[in-house]
Amino acid sequence: MRPSQSFAPITASSAAILILGSLPGKRSLAEQQYYAQPRNAFWKIMGALFDAGPELPYAERTERLTRNAIALWDVVASAERPGSLDSAIVPSSVVVNNFHGLFETHAGIELVCFNGAKAAELYDRQVLPTLDGGFDHIRYERLPSTSPAHAAMRYEEKLERWSTVLAAASEAL
Repeated sequence: MRPSQSFAPITASSAAILILGSLPGKRSLAEQQYYAQPRNAFWKIMGALFDAGPELPYAERTERLTRNAIALWDVVASAERPGSLDSAIVPSSVVVNNFHGLFETHAGIELVCFNGAKAAELYDRQVLPTLDGGFDHIRYERLPSTSPAHAAMRYEEKLERWSTVLAAASEAL
């Protein structure tokens, strides 16, 4: 099986908040866009919070996020995963992204928000132990997954929890 590859981060020098997923799913990989699966609530939530909804062209959505001090990336740089479910990521194949480098070049990042439990788990196990004390100022928050696979929580509840990002962005600007 050929490993899936993550995308480059979407960020600007003004980034204060980093939203991390685990690894792009099949639809995202095919379209080369973060959260391209139409049933994923990510862009609907970003539309409600930052006017960066799915009705806009992708470039405009990502520009609106960066204008609001938000960066997007994934914990995993590459991994084997049959399908798109986080539970199918083959643990022994995981290669994480270079967070040390990202945090050094984007020193203003103060909050990392995880899009779901798997992203938080992978980061906690494989990234956090590699970071030195120079990044102790970063706060972490696990948010509910926007994936359609996380159907246990209603959209309204997800939006309420994700409003943390709006509050943090407002403070950063």
